Amino acid sequence: MGVSVAEMAERRLLVLFGSQTGTAEDMAERIGREAKRRHFVCRIEALDNYCVANLIHEPLVVFVCSTTGQGDPPDNMKKFWRFILRKNLPPASLCQVDYAVMGLGDSSYPKFNFVAKKLHKRLLQLGGCPILSVALADDQHELGPDAVSDPWLKDLWSKILLLYPLPQGLDVISDDVLLPPKFILHFLDDDIHSKNNDVQSLNLQTTPSEQQPFLAPMLSNERVTAQSHFQDVRLIEFDITNSGMKYSAGDVVMIQPQNILEDVQQFCQLLQLNPSKRFILVPSDPSTSLPAHLPQPCNVQYLVERYLDISCVPRRTFFHLLSHFSSDELEREKLQEFSSAQGQEELYSYCNRPRRTTLEVLFDFPNTSSCIPPEYLFELIPRIRPRSFSIASSLLTHPNRIQILLAVVQYKTRLSVPRRGLCSFWLASLRPEDGDILVPLWVKKGNLMFPSDLETPVILVGPGTGVAPFRAAIQERVAQKKKGNCLFFGCRKRLQDYYCESEWAELMKMGFLTLFTAFSRDQEDKVYVQHRIIENGHLVWDLINNGRAWIYLAGNAKLMPEAVISAFKSVFQSEGGMSPSEAEQYLAMLEQSHQFQSETWS
Repeated sequence: MGVSVAEMAERRLLVLFGSQTGTAEDMAERIGREAKRRHFVCRIEALDNYCVANLIHEPLVVFVCSTTGQGDPPDNMKKFWRFILRKNLPPASLCQVDYAVMGLGDSSYPKFNFVAKKLHKRLLQLGGCPILSVALADDQHELGPDAVSDPWLKDLWSKILLLYPLPQGLDVISDDVLLPPKFILHFLDDDIHSKNNDVQSLNLQTTPSEQQPFLAPMLSNERVTAQSHFQDVRLIEFDITNSGMKYSAGDVVMIQPQNILEDVQQFCQLLQLNPSKRFILVPSDPSTSLPAHLPQPCNVQYLVERYLDISCVPRRTFFHLLSHFSSDELEREKLQEFSSAQGQEELYSYCNRPRRTTLEVLFDFPNTSSCIPPEYLFELIPRIRPRSFSIASSLLTHPNRIQILLAVVQYKTRLSVPRRGLCSFWLASLRPEDGDILVPLWVKKGNLMFPSDLETPVILVGPGTGVAPFRAAIQERVAQKKKGNCLFFGCRKRLQDYYCESEWAELMKMGFLTLFTAFSRDQEDKVYVQHRIIENGHLVWDLINNGRAWIYLAGNAKLMPEAVISAFKSVFQSEGGMSPSEAEQYLAMLEQSHQFQSETWS
């Protein structure tokens, strides 16, 4: 009897991810665990770490990718993206590859899951064989990405097992069976009270990066909103002397946050962990890489404080894994219910809606938490991801300094304790006047590019903290004696949250800045930046049509960008004599030529 092609095919799976926030990496890890249950040899890599020339030899690949900015690939996918879009690639180069694409996006952005859609289409053009249609997961869904990923993955595995059947005598390992951990922790008996040495150095020989951040002294932490204002916004300055870091307007600083000491202590007490205990991490599988962000050896305090994201809202898989460790029948039943398909509405009400943290969930299941084996912490809790901030200063104005404009995230739900952003709350709590405060950070290129020709005017629309990258651009251009800087700034009240008011006033007095402000709550009728754009349509059109101005937009992605874009199209019609369709086409042309750029966040 002959052997089918499917039976001969090597049962190996490659999972490639591209992610800005880590969500895609978490999803890739989930797919990897499910692959092991189906007896696949599975490799998981960031797209830019993978040698893309080897893609033609891969039998089965799942891509998990997010979209950033206005349809841009995340940082760890950019090299792969440039390669895969090359026009000289043979059209049948991937004809031996079975593939599937999962996109992780946010439908509040206009180019929702653009990268996943385009990647799926490009792989098809190169002869790849899609196993099923692209998944378009949405962060805006009340159940999060799982609302799309759960049924899609179920369908994916059924299709994969038809193509790559299980070897004779093997069955899918049930979800009730606990898989071995990724890592083994060998606790050390020697020097039990020693502290972990930071792996970073203030005198780096290489450019600071995520693997080796620069420990920047915090110089100042100034609140720039009135004490009576509901929103706490800070202008924070760091010293980057001797770091080797350079940046330009539009670039971004990445900051690696850490959990506050109180949460670390509570976590260790709950799980009965000795914070001073040191350990060496060993992969269970030789093909698994050690975390690049942990020193060897490491102590428990460092692991919990700087690696495990105990303040994140846990996903469904967290409850499933946690149920394996429970010796308490009632707790185990509840955890199993939360991780079941039927229990998703109740899980949403318990966890997602009130934004309950991982630490708070562990407090709600104390009997289970005390039984968690330390080696499973790496599967149970994701690592703390760095946060990005638009740089709000120019090196030409502030040599060896980086400034950011930080809105402290704090809001109420039905839980008694207010919800807090991990990074913003941690940074806001630091007091440089109390001693040396060192913050791990590094710089990366941003999505905003400013014109190299300094004669080109710029129209900058930056309500709220969206003004941060434009402050950097204005400082840079003013240092080069360039006028033609037109800023539209909006906030709630002039006396409450008018950032950098004296700075703008001085630049206007010197003739370097044209400023239009919109204080939405200072009068009965709300006034926003889009209203000021329309009111000053003649000047706006003159700058664009005659001055060839570049237009920039930054700020919250919810409603503002669409309203501002609509205002510009209205100006194109009223001042430029265009029809609605012509205004639409004109804006698209400006986007394609980078004369219109935006950077928004949710």
